[in-house]
Amino acid sequence: MAEIKDPENTILMELKSGTVTIELLPDIAPKHCERMKDLARAGAYDGVVFHRVIDGFMAQTGDVQHGKAGGDLRRAGTGGSDKPNLPAEFSGVPHDRGTLGAARSQNPDSANSQFFINFSDNHFLNRQYTVYGRVIGGMEHVDAITRGEPPAEPDTMVSVKVAADA
Repeated sequence: MAEIKDPENTILMELKSGTVTIELLPDIAPKHCERMKDLARAGAYDGVVFHRVIDGFMAQTGDVQHGKAGGDLRRAGTGGSDKPNLPAEFSGVPHDRGTLGAARSQNPDSANSQFFINFSDNHFLNRQYTVYGRVIGGMEHVDAITRGEPPAEPDTMVSVKVAADA
């Protein structure tokens, strides 16, 4: 188990194969971190599928509007949450393996609830997508997520909690 330094800024993402521990970076991207904690605390991420998983690149999830397992997943990846979009919080933090990035449309200020976890160092994304967390434990569970755009049998986030509440 990863050592949790700041439970209020640590996310515990339960996947079918185990727990992924994510350290949020509120000093780098405070609005994105706050949004993830708000949605986690509301249970919004529970049961949401990984709708875009590209081998060697990243696993994307977080569409709380259209991405719930058991629903019609044809629109998964097109929605967000009932909260407003977030302004970009670009930084010099590189998109290294295990970092969490905010998914968005072409508009840099369109991130909402969706995010991706990098499978490898994807430095071509640097300063173009907000980095707001990093996996500090359980990356092997991320590596095991079913691939596809979308996957035929997508994996889900079973539950997502703020460590301080767990």
